[in-house]
Amino acid sequence: MLLNRLKSLVAEPPPAVAFEISEAGIAAARIGAGTPADFRPLKAGTLSVSPLKENVIDADDFAAAVRALWANYGSRNRRDVAVVLPDFSTRMAVLDFDEFPSDAKEQLSLVRFRLKRSVPFDVEAAAVSYWAQHHPHKSSAVKSSANKRCDVLAVLTPLEIVARYEAPFRAAGMNPGLVTPSSVAALEMAPEAGLSVVAKITGRALTVVVRENSAVKLVRCVEVSSQALEDLAAVLVPTFVYVEDNLGARAESLFLCGFGTQFEAAARHFERELGVRVESLRSRWGMPGEYNAGLLGYVQSVSRN
Repeated sequence: MLLNRLKSLVAEPPPAVAFEISEAGIAAARIGAGTPADFRPLKAGTLSVSPLKENVIDADDFAAAVRALWANYGSRNRRDVAVVLPDFSTRMAVLDFDEFPSDAKEQLSLVRFRLKRSVPFDVEAAAVSYWAQHHPHKSSAVKSSANKRCDVLAVLTPLEIVARYEAPFRAAGMNPGLVTPSSVAALEMAPEAGLSVVAKITGRALTVVVRENSAVKLVRCVEVSSQALEDLAAVLVPTFVYVEDNLGARAESLFLCGFGTQFEAAARHFERELGVRVESLRSRWGMPGEYNAGLLGYVQSVSRN
């Protein structure tokens, strides 16, 4: 599966090890073993992240990195693992429904139908997962049609892309029971209060997530020409305009992730440009980096639950 609410997933025994994949390399952590810190770089060109074409260019180098990490982190008794995919290998969207059926098969069929015209690949040949965010009832005694409204966070990617990412893990004897995009896992490090925006940079991909309390209202993952602050602002400025126009309020805060040594300059730039408080996403192990934010978010969710 691509997406499940992490808080419900960790009600079951968590995987033994978690991995996060990026073009730069693979980060890994043993669940419950303290600070996740290991990183295995990949050769340039081993992966080319995209939702539209083959991602694994050098399967041998990719597999060798997976085997090396498993040799350090593996367990003979527990072979379930979590695999965090690059955001840009997936398509994510928030779909609004006046009513959302309770039957799981009907839900999936409806989500696929809504996505057909908005993605440039065959939805029927894609892995699709979703999270239904029901609007809270204003009163337990009154259930109007407005109370039935539902925003659904959907994630999908071609099955072939998922299979090629999973292949070296399965070949090494692992079972990738949880597969999720990085930004979904990284949201576990963001406060669930107020109207906020999370901007996460990884390589040439910028993911922007708008949340109102715990509900995701908008998600975008775009390829940027560079990590120059002006290029990133060109994505963020219209996002903040959208928030004010469509949600009826200004975003209260912007959380940055993956900016590294550029964080202080970015915070000053965006505070001035957007007129908003800027903070860094943080885990209990410190500031997440460009290539391990999903991993740290997932491990933090497991440890918290």
